Amino acid sequence: MTIRVLLADDQALLRATFRILIDSTPDMTVVDEAADGGEALDLTRAHHPDVVLMDIRMPGTDGLAATAAICADPALADVRVLILTTFENDEYVAQALRAGASGFLGKDVSAEALLAGIHTVAAGDALLSPTATRALITRFLAAPDPDSASVPVAGLAALTQREREVMALAAHGKSNAEIAEMLVLSPLTVRSHIQRAMSKLDARDRAQLVVIAYRSGLVSAGPRP
Repeated sequence: MTIRVLLADDQALLRATFRILIDSTPDMTVVDEAADGGEALDLTRAHHPDVVLMDIRMPGTDGLAATAAICADPALADVRVLILTTFENDEYVAQALRAGASGFLGKDVSAEALLAGIHTVAAGDALLSPTATRALITRFLAAPDPDSASVPVAGLAALTQREREVMALAAHGKSNAEIAEMLVLSPLTVRSHIQRAMSKLDARDRAQLVVIAYRSGLVSAGPRP
């Protein structure tokens, strides 16, 4: 299956570079390019890409607003947003994750990491495992968001005890393989628990499951297990 990618960045040279790289990959193609968030939203609705590679800082409608609009649209529920950032402001990235983004990459990312990141989010997983990202989640996602309603703890009642355990470990940045080793399960079983928890909590993907884990109080900003 070919992964269809929409590029959203106000730097034409960067878009051209990414287009060449993505279009040269056998299982990927760029469907279109946007220079601002408003255009990104319109083109996402027009093309329904698998992944939107979204810059945060753009003129007019920025990447945060565009990400929130895309992720709030039920018709775009299977579109994944991968944030591009220079890491100038970690809180921007946290806001994007709260809004529904599936992860983020630095603009200085290597070609291999960019393509791997697109594959990861297209598969419904999240770019949440690097140490820097764990620190970001701990610092910002666990903090109250004055612009968002809190996630009710009662929403976790639908989960089994094992699903809660797996979700909590995922929220601490553990991979499926690491969780499987810790709980003496197979990676496939762990993935099944993650998928069931996502379904019960109406989470778009693993990244949103992590956000819910922090904002519901299932896990707190303390030491990792």
